[in-house]
Amino acid sequence: MSGFDLHRVGQIMEPEPGNPMEVDGVLNPAAVRGPDGQLYLFPRLVAKDNYSRIGIARVKFNDAGDPCGVERLGIALEPEAEYELWPDGRGGCEDARITFVERFQSYVMTYTALSPIGPRIALAVSKDLFHWKRLGLATFEPYEGIDFVHVDNKDASLFPVAIPNHAGKMQLAILHRPLFPGTRPEETVRQAESRVVDLDHESIWISYCPMTREGLEPDRLGLFNSHHRLATPVSHWEMLKIGSGTPPVLTRHGWLIVYHGVHKLSEPGQDKHPLCYSAGVMVLSKEHPRTIRYRSVEPVLTPLLKEERHGTVPNVVFPTGIDRRDDLGLPDCIDVYYGMADSRIGVARLDVPEHFQTGAPADSDGPLAGDSQLEMGYNP
Repeated sequence: MSGFDLHRVGQIMEPEPGNPMEVDGVLNPAAVRGPDGQLYLFPRLVAKDNYSRIGIARVKFNDAGDPCGVERLGIALEPEAEYELWPDGRGGCEDARITFVERFQSYVMTYTALSPIGPRIALAVSKDLFHWKRLGLATFEPYEGIDFVHVDNKDASLFPVAIPNHAGKMQLAILHRPLFPGTRPEETVRQAESRVVDLDHESIWISYCPMTREGLEPDRLGLFNSHHRLATPVSHWEMLKIGSGTPPVLTRHGWLIVYHGVHKLSEPGQDKHPLCYSAGVMVLSKEHPRTIRYRSVEPVLTPLLKEERHGTVPNVVFPTGIDRRDDLGLPDCIDVYYGMADSRIGVARLDVPEHFQTGAPADSDGPLAGDSQLEMGYNP
């Protein structure tokens, strides 16, 4: 037992019958409290041919304070920029995360733009959650021969406050997971069960962007640099891939994220899909989030329900939204919104313990430990 206990609250959203914009699923929502204190979801709505929009919905709660459903409010982002559309009409805006950035006094959305050259991180800004202004694609400075710009990149989220980079400068920080060629789980699963993990190319990264001190109305964010390799596959449940999940939320122990890991199923089901997406907890230092204080040895959420095991992509729980229940006066109670088999949306509740036990073995020195590669045994 890690001390981080998570239990399911239930499914709160599924495709609306007869709605062509949702015919292939509703999944992977951002979750954020609006200026009115209510909770809003920004689900990915998938139409035919994997054409995705980002919707907006208000979460309904029952008398006990548990989320129990949603009220659909329309579309937040429809693909229309050149980096969101393909020449043949395909494209998409996918898998949003939203953070209220205090310095901007604005909501900033990070999302995946399905561009003609592959998925890229895009940004948009809003004062009220209903009107969004695109900021374009995130840009990254190269780092020691690593090119972050010309590779697929997704699963990004921002910190709500400025945090210190390696030089102590207070900057805007982003978590992201570049997908270098050969590192997709569909590719790594073909390799031998005992394989060498390429630390540079299979990790969650944290990068930083300068922030002006005053008068900021972000028309476009600057270049992200000061890169730091944050976390690499360590435990068996994340052996094939890890990726960022929810935006960071501050807890008594530091910045908490719920991230995803992928491993190979020892016995695929009837659909023959060999991969399993699970979720774990990572806690980063409050003062220096480049330091990992805790990381799950075992997942806190794995696909068990039929709604999580059967769908567009079977055996998937994919956390993207997070809501600390300050509205109930319970800051140690955190609701996690997640995609279920790329078809539906569920919510689970995480209880933050007063104390936690030691996490994954790479935590003490960070996942780097000096070497550029790490040999991992695979024990499904």
